[in-house]
Amino acid sequence: MTFWEHLDELRGSLIKMVVAVVVCAVIAFFFKDELFDIILAPQDSGFITYRLLEQIAASLFPDGLSDVGAWDVQLINIGLARQFLLHVKASVCAGILLTSPYLIYLLFHFISPALYTHERKYAIRLVVSGYIMFMLGVLLSYYLIFPLIFRFLGTYQVSDVVANTVTIDSYMETLMTVSLSMGIVFEIPVICWVLGRMGFINAALMSHYRRHVIVVLLIIAAIITPTSDVFTLMLVALPMWLLYEVSILIVRK
Repeated sequence: MTFWEHLDELRGSLIKMVVAVVVCAVIAFFFKDELFDIILAPQDSGFITYRLLEQIAASLFPDGLSDVGAWDVQLINIGLARQFLLHVKASVCAGILLTSPYLIYLLFHFISPALYTHERKYAIRLVVSGYIMFMLGVLLSYYLIFPLIFRFLGTYQVSDVVANTVTIDSYMETLMTVSLSMGIVFEIPVICWVLGRMGFINAALMSHYRRHVIVVLLIIAAIITPTSDVFTLMLVALPMWLLYEVSILIVRK
């Protein structure tokens, strides 16, 4: 194919991507209640994460020494058009998330003809594992990290006379930032696997520089966390360290 034929092929793939995202975004827009039931679920004290923590605390402290019961944080809106704009933004994000397998397929279908057979085999493994790890990071953020962040910061009070009200903008921004960050962080084993296959790193090198890497991971966690408290920092840094240890095992194997 000529250069212009490649451009035509790329244009066709991009048009298909945009159409797919727009269609799914429009569908998500009309299912507003279901969409925001999912988005706002961690705001409810009856969310599954909080119920599990309550059951664990009840088993560890049968005498009621732990207080993880019902709590309430009110979400407010302070902009005239903000709720509508957030609805549109959430619909677009849902459209991208729902169509992500198809988008990745189109990109790979465009690039794969330029790869040799053995390169295509590794590329498929890389794309599939990278996508799975990204989604695992998003799920971990949604079900564990963000609920704990919201529970801790949303109910933290310097005094009983100071009530907590959280803007919907702050809630959505924190949820999206933490989810995207954890999705990217979960690519660490995939990146290490690629670098190991290329011969740039090995398990002995990774183990030798473990302490240096932990410092770097703490700095990265401090940069990507939406707040400046130590609790949030450790919630993000701990999975990063565990993923690095898993990466050492993967590279060694």
